[in-house]
Amino acid sequence: MIEKTITSLVEACDPKAAAILQNEDERQTAVLRMIPSENYASPAVRAALASTLSNKYGEGYAGRRYYQGQKNTDAIELLAIERACRLFGYPHANVQALSGAPANLGVYTAFLKPFEGRIMAMRLDHGGHLTHGSPVSVTGQWFEIMHYGCNENDVLDYDEIRRMAIEFKPNVLVCGYTAYPRTIDFAAFGAIAREVGAISLADVSHIAGLIAGGAHPSPFPHIDVVTFTTHKTLRGPRGAIILSQKPEHAEAIDKAVFPGLQGGPHFATIASLAVALHEAESDGFRSYSAQVVKNAQALAAHLMEKGYHVSSGGTDNHLLLVDVRKSASLPGKRVAELLEDVGIVLNFNTVPNASDRQKPLFPDGIRMGTPCLTTRGMKENHMAAVADFIHLAISNMKTGKIEKDDNPWKDPAVTGKLAADIRAFALSFPTFTW
Repeated sequence: MIEKTITSLVEACDPKAAAILQNEDERQTAVLRMIPSENYASPAVRAALASTLSNKYGEGYAGRRYYQGQKNTDAIELLAIERACRLFGYPHANVQALSGAPANLGVYTAFLKPFEGRIMAMRLDHGGHLTHGSPVSVTGQWFEIMHYGCNENDVLDYDEIRRMAIEFKPNVLVCGYTAYPRTIDFAAFGAIAREVGAISLADVSHIAGLIAGGAHPSPFPHIDVVTFTTHKTLRGPRGAIILSQKPEHAEAIDKAVFPGLQGGPHFATIASLAVALHEAESDGFRSYSAQVVKNAQALAAHLMEKGYHVSSGGTDNHLLLVDVRKSASLPGKRVAELLEDVGIVLNFNTVPNASDRQKPLFPDGIRMGTPCLTTRGMKENHMAAVADFIHLAISNMKTGKIEKDDNPWKDPAVTGKLAADIRAFALSFPTFTW
C-alpha cells in the first residue's frame, strides 16, 4: 500500500522520521478511531497529495496567476471547482482556503469590517466552533457576537433563534456545527437570515460528506454561502471549500481569500481534493454516507440501552455526545484519556445543559463518531461490540478524585484483556474499504 512506499522512501533518507510515520500507521490500524472529525483517505487521495504539484507555487486564480508554468495547476484547480459545484449544486466554489478557520475568516472578511460587523452563531459549549465568534478566536475579538444555543432538550429552537436574530440584527447568521447530532433545517435558517437582512452562512465541515452522499439535506438553495473542511466525512485532504450563489458574493470571497488572507494555494492539496470529490460522486460513496448514519444511530441506541445519557436522545448524523458525568459520575477528559489506553480514540467535549463545573478542558461529556469505523467496513451489527467495549472500559474506571500515582482502573487485569480484545477487533478490519 501507499503508506509502505512512503515510509520506505523516508526511511532511506531519515530513519527517525520514518519510525514515527510507521508508528502512526500502526496506531491507526490497531485502534478504533472514533473522533468524528477524522477519517481514512483513500490511497488515491493520498497519492495525489504526495504528487509533484507539491513543488509548484503560484499566486492568483486559474488564468490569472502571478507566476509562469501554471498550465497544470490551472487545470487541476478548475477540475476541483467543477466537481465541487456539481456535487453541491452551487454555481461558484473557492478551493484555495487552507483549512476551515481561514475559510470562515475569508467569508467574514468578504462581508464585514473589523469592529463593525455583527455575527450570530451557536455558542461553543453547545456545539459551535471557535471561529463562530468564540472570545478566544479573532472572530470573537474583531466582531460583535450574539450566541444562540440548544433548548432543554439539547436541540435547536428555531423560533427562539428567529426572535434573537430580529433583536440583534446580525450581518451574518451562521448555522452548521462541530458537535450537534441532529439534522439542520437550512430552509429555516435561510428564511430567518433574509428576514433580518443577513448573509446566511452554513459551516458544514462535519457533514459535508453526508450532504454529498445524500445522507443529510443540502443547504442549497436556502443558504447564501457554505464553508467546509474536506477531511472529515468527505474523506479528502486537510483543506477547505467555500461555496456561494451570487456573483457579487463570489467576487468578494475570492478577493478575501487571495490576496486578503493567503498567498499561493497548495496545489497538491487541491489535486488531492479533486480526487476526493470524484470519489464522492460515486454510488459507493452514497452507500458509505448512508451507512455512517446507520452506524451512529445503532451505536447511540446500544449506549442508551446501557444507561448512558446521549445528548438529544440520539443522532441524525455521524456523531453523538454522551454526558459521562450524568451517566457514570466521571469527567469527560478522564474517560477520553482512559479509553485511549485500551484502544478507543475519541475526544472529551462539552455537552449542552451540563453541570456548572463544565469547562472546555474539563467537560462533562465525550464526543464520538462513526466515519472511520464505517470506512473500515463496519456495519450496524458491529456497533454492538463497540458499545460493549466502551461500557466495559467505563465500568472499570474508578470514580472520584484520583491521586497522581493511583491506578485509575478498578481491575487492571480486566483492562489488559479489554485492550487486547479491542486491538484484535480493530485489526480484523482493513483501514480503507468501499
